[in-house]
Amino acid sequence: MNPASVGITLQACAKHYARGQLALHPLDLRVEPGETLVFLGPSGCGKTTTLRLIAGLERPDPGGRVLFDDEDVTLLPIEARRVGMVFQNYALFPNLDVRGNVAYGLRIRRVPKPQMQQRVDELLALMRLVDFADRPVQELSGGQRQRVALARALAPRPRVLLLDEPLAALDAQLRETLRVEMSALLRSLGVTSIYVTHDQAEAMALGDRIVVMSHGRIEQVGTPREIYHRPVNLEVAGFVGLLNRMRGSVRAGQVHAEGDAELWFRPEDAQLVAADAGALRGNVRQVIFLGDRTRIGVDGVAAQMLWADVPGRLDVAVNSRVGLRVAASALLNTVANTQ
Repeated sequence: MNPASVGITLQACAKHYARGQLALHPLDLRVEPGETLVFLGPSGCGKTTTLRLIAGLERPDPGGRVLFDDEDVTLLPIEARRVGMVFQNYALFPNLDVRGNVAYGLRIRRVPKPQMQQRVDELLALMRLVDFADRPVQELSGGQRQRVALARALAPRPRVLLLDEPLAALDAQLRETLRVEMSALLRSLGVTSIYVTHDQAEAMALGDRIVVMSHGRIEQVGTPREIYHRPVNLEVAGFVGLLNRMRGSVRAGQVHAEGDAELWFRPEDAQLVAADAGALRGNVRQVIFLGDRTRIGVDGVAAQMLWADVPGRLDVAVNSRVGLRVAASALLNTVANTQ
């Protein structure tokens, strides 16, 4: 952990906008020093509003408090909080080259030129931008611009790093590559980081913990594994990964179609077997090849189609009769009528 990192505490933070519009219900949250906390949820859920409260771009409703360690920063503007921000559009200065953009925050803080030069050189090396130092930012690729924006945010050694959907504007392949790089970088820096995204894969890859939000409320806070395997409600289970839902029961450790309990499970936990070997039996209606796996849609078992993930090399014919086996241990929710 970076010794300069701070913990963040939100106490009873709510936010109303004009005409009484409620953007955020009162919430309490603790971010540990050096932690990467990801806010995950759909548009309008309150995640960006929470980020802006931490940044100092918004103030909570009366009674709400934001603390950096033991310092109450609720009324401090962003420039007094020593936070670094990376936005979705990067907000780079088109009249400055790469070096000038990275140095900007140091220059306005009147950092002496030798120290400024040393810090910029460190960050250019860290971000693999040395060869682009004198290049106009308009000539950079999306991934290079993203790294410039991150270097600029880190240059003044912020206590907190705030990232608002920084990969959203990139194509899927580049986003996946930079997601891996970003994960390694944030962990090596040890800076307390708040990351906002609607992309569940991004949240899983980057977050030490994830805050799932919906309708201005926190639904669940937990590690990626906890969020995925032990969702607290249907809202979380359905937002994080594909979810199978059906009515049934559990007997002898297996899911059966007969029964009235609502059961939730993931496609990777539905084993495709011969029709006479499965407690659940149906017909293949869709086959979606995804490269490393094939997603099979089976109907005739439940009110809605069930999905099973099988190895990508397995060839399954549409309209074939198949069986599914789902172990009780794979269920995401509590089953009332287990036998």
